[in-house]
Amino acid sequence: MKFTKMHGCGNDYIYINGMEEKIDRAKKPKLVQQMSDRHFGAGGDGVIFINASDEADFEMEMWNADGTRGEMCGNGIRCVAKYVYDKGLTDKKEVSIISGGQVKYLELQVEDGKVVTVKVNMGKPVLAPAEIPVVMPGSMESAVDVPIIVDGKTHYMTCVSMGNPHAVIFVNDVSELDLEKIGPLFEKHELFPRRVNTEFVKVVDKNHVEMRVWERGSGETLACGTGSCAAVAACVLNGLTDNSVTVKLLGGELFIEWDREADLIYMTGPATTVYEGMYDF
Repeated sequence: MKFTKMHGCGNDYIYINGMEEKIDRAKKPKLVQQMSDRHFGAGGDGVIFINASDEADFEMEMWNADGTRGEMCGNGIRCVAKYVYDKGLTDKKEVSIISGGQVKYLELQVEDGKVVTVKVNMGKPVLAPAEIPVVMPGSMESAVDVPIIVDGKTHYMTCVSMGNPHAVIFVNDVSELDLEKIGPLFEKHELFPRRVNTEFVKVVDKNHVEMRVWERGSGETLACGTGSCAAVAACVLNGLTDNSVTVKLLGGELFIEWDREADLIYMTGPATTVYEGMYDF
């Protein structure tokens, strides 16, 4: 089976052309786990199948490294756009891609016939607790700066869905975090019925933040596109930054803009092909 290894700011996935490689749905969880293993497989934060779609130009079928399905991946969707353009599956520089039932619209910046960066309309940030989902008391319209107790300590989180659930925690220093310990405790906390991605954010100034992320089903990753969008939304909602913010991640930088009038978040960042190969399973 042919595959392509790609990453966006170090958030790496294994990409498979689902229009050519036909794999039984029941076999995919195990296949994803095997391929994602960094010692015994190709290694990655998960596997993404690129499929045909009647609702958009292409479908992104995203799987986390632990063999569970994911709804949306901001870094992954940029790489899908690069994949389909660089391989001649489309000649359009504006494409639509559906993932988890959501259609996203992407603008491709091309140099020397290859995509280098992609701007994605990530849609409207969802703040209603039931739609994220996060369990909140009463009839709260949003979960902004609300307490959560993890490992006996009270943290304050702002919850946002960008097609997948996020909890944003503001910290004074991202470098000192023991994410291997606290990440799973947030991910599987009882307040999150579908688990959660957790972003730990240090605000540098009104236009720059630093962030580390614990992704459900994958652990700490070098970047998270949807998480960066959620983090900037949380920053704005808490009055900490302007609407346009550069997010510094372990694997690089993403530029996030929240158009408050249209209530749409845009993400711009790189997409990189690492190598291609064949996999036996």
